[in-house]
Amino acid sequence: MGSMEKQEQFEQRKPRFLCLHGFRTSGEIMKKQIHKWPESVLNKMDLVFVDASFPAEGKSDVEGIFDPPYFEWFQFNKEFSEYRNFDECLAYIEDCMIKHGPIDGFVGFSQGAILSAALPGLQAKGIALKKVPKIKFLIIIGGAKFKSSSVAEMAYSSPIDCVSLHFLGETDFLKPHGIKLLESFVNPVTIHHPKGHTVPRLDEKSLELMLSFLDRIQKKLSVDEPSSIEEEEMTAV
Repeated sequence: MGSMEKQEQFEQRKPRFLCLHGFRTSGEIMKKQIHKWPESVLNKMDLVFVDASFPAEGKSDVEGIFDPPYFEWFQFNKEFSEYRNFDECLAYIEDCMIKHGPIDGFVGFSQGAILSAALPGLQAKGIALKKVPKIKFLIIIGGAKFKSSSVAEMAYSSPIDCVSLHFLGETDFLKPHGIKLLESFVNPVTIHHPKGHTVPRLDEKSLELMLSFLDRIQKKLSVDEPSSIEEEEMTAV
């Protein structure tokens, strides 16, 4: 095998993200939403799309726009302060991370974004994701904090030192909550877009920010995890 072929075989892997979709949608729907982004962005990520833990228990807001089936990560009351099946949801996400690993981070939208933003804190406290490596990267689209004090105390009590990118929509009903969420993160990167509660297309400025963020995490991944060819050379010494 030539050195070029060997280099290609052991090329540094892309960051792998588990994608957590919105309430009463699906992994397939999120795939369609994310694929509005250009190839220059998509080619820098290894994206894994999964359906949430439970079939939708009620009508989906995307009915008539996207085909069923629809799923939800957990259930909640009207005030979003009490949750049902939350522990089962966390266990399910961990199983997905083991099955599709190594997972470096999450891309979350809506209910999936709220979950994604809380998971590093819950992991750091030993509440969730105990069997998988530390979450390194987050892309949060239309996110917010959990309102339940028991979850919030565990998720946000310490600054979240996780490389993160946050999309804030100008007319998104969750925008004020998304801004509040930023306070819990160390050096978050933000992309503002003119749309509402949606996965937005990328304009020139947001594309530049996105590519810069992806280059940054690729470098971090390369430092944290030397490529196989480097490991092989070190072993041979």
